Amino acid sequence: MTGDLRFLLNDREVALSSAGGSDTLLDFLRIDRRMTGTKEGCAEGDCGACTVLVGRLTDQGLRYEPVNACIRFLASCHGCHVVTVEHLRGPDGGLHPIQTAMIEHHGSQCGFCTPGFVMALYGLWMSNPAADAMAIETALQGNLCRCTGYEPIIKAALAAQAAGGQAMDALTVEREVVAAKLRAMPRERVDVSKGADRAIIPADTDDLAALLLEHQKPTLVAGATDVGLWVTKFLRNISPTIFIAHLMKGVEVTETELKIGAGVTYSEAEPLIAEHLPELLDYWQRIAGWQVRNMGTIGGNIANGSPIGDTPPVLIALDARIVLRKGAERREVALQDYFIDYGKQDRAPGEFVETIIIPLNRGAKIAGYKISKRRDSDISSVAMGLCLTLEGDKIASARIAYGGMAGTPKRAAGAEVALVGQVFGKAAFEAAARAVLADFTPLSDMRASADYRSAVAANLLRRFWLEQSEPDLPVRLNYAVGE
Repeated sequence: MTGDLRFLLNDREVALSSAGGSDTLLDFLRIDRRMTGTKEGCAEGDCGACTVLVGRLTDQGLRYEPVNACIRFLASCHGCHVVTVEHLRGPDGGLHPIQTAMIEHHGSQCGFCTPGFVMALYGLWMSNPAADAMAIETALQGNLCRCTGYEPIIKAALAAQAAGGQAMDALTVEREVVAAKLRAMPRERVDVSKGADRAIIPADTDDLAALLLEHQKPTLVAGATDVGLWVTKFLRNISPTIFIAHLMKGVEVTETELKIGAGVTYSEAEPLIAEHLPELLDYWQRIAGWQVRNMGTIGGNIANGSPIGDTPPVLIALDARIVLRKGAERREVALQDYFIDYGKQDRAPGEFVETIIIPLNRGAKIAGYKISKRRDSDISSVAMGLCLTLEGDKIASARIAYGGMAGTPKRAAGAEVALVGQVFGKAAFEAAARAVLADFTPLSDMRASADYRSAVAANLLRRFWLEQSEPDLPVRLNYAVGE
């Protein structure tokens, strides 16, 4: 066991023997290191003003991603490379191509949000040199600007992409040196504290299992996209805090199943979704914004148990299962059975979600829909997952699940019955749309009224049929610069 929390900050190594589980990366940068280029806007991962890059070692090498420093806990940076806007520079030591393009295309006015935009665009510039306007728009889902509008920023991003220069960038030139420094950092358990605020980083998953048998009520933190707000907005005490974002990253693909470790982030899973469940790719890219998708984990979204979590409706529709582990013992649970009631899940003390198993029902008709007040980077008002199989022209099986319609993510039993055995056509989906109204008694809250939710639940079934009967029906407005 080591008493030091260690990471790289730009071009320097940091070793901390005193750090709390609730210390955020943003506060460390601004208060401790006086690196004020990274801004605090919302303190909840919504506006992107605090965006930095975090590089971490993966099986494919050193991977850099934009993240929200405001809800990224400092302890979760152990063994990583944190890159702030102060580290950007061009090959000659002057402005970086992203910064130059932002100036030339008038992408900044008050300037408060600009460092966050620059860092998000820097992450895209490094990872996708051929990014088009749609890819840029997707990358900026988690960045808000109140001054310029987004067209000059997107034009700046396109100009920076066209200018190139990635091979000469510091993160490319210095990559092997940085990777070697990260590999040299200790990988045993880290246990540090600041007063009574304690942070523990397990060495591996077996160590995590042992820790959960030792501690009665620790706070497990993977991506911190929810727990971060417990601290920044509700000032909750989360100690002792066990950080697990570096664990359970395995993926296994067979002919019939996709097995995903609970620590796999939304961004890490995206290529798997694109290859094996392409019908869900648009839905997947609407989970929060890019920074949150780089932090949030599938296992965390499930374990959290929220009735409006984005992944459970589509995973339940796909008949997913989860593996729960306690010590050395494991048990498998159907995901739909994991959610018992509001705030209550089938998880015993000391148990944690280790693996998600998704059947690959090749040939099935699959869809995922998310309705929210804001199209991007917003919480669902209603979400739906659907998976149908056909025998000839008739519906052989139907699994439909909704989020936001009850105290848990839940299947629409009546709508399923209305579909099974019917001819795959408009009449069947009209019957299902009527039946789903009796499946749920939704609540009214700040995101939607009960009547609105019921209407949406029915209309999403009609939307699925329209898309099936009219494959060219447009369902998204595409951004085009200059239009």
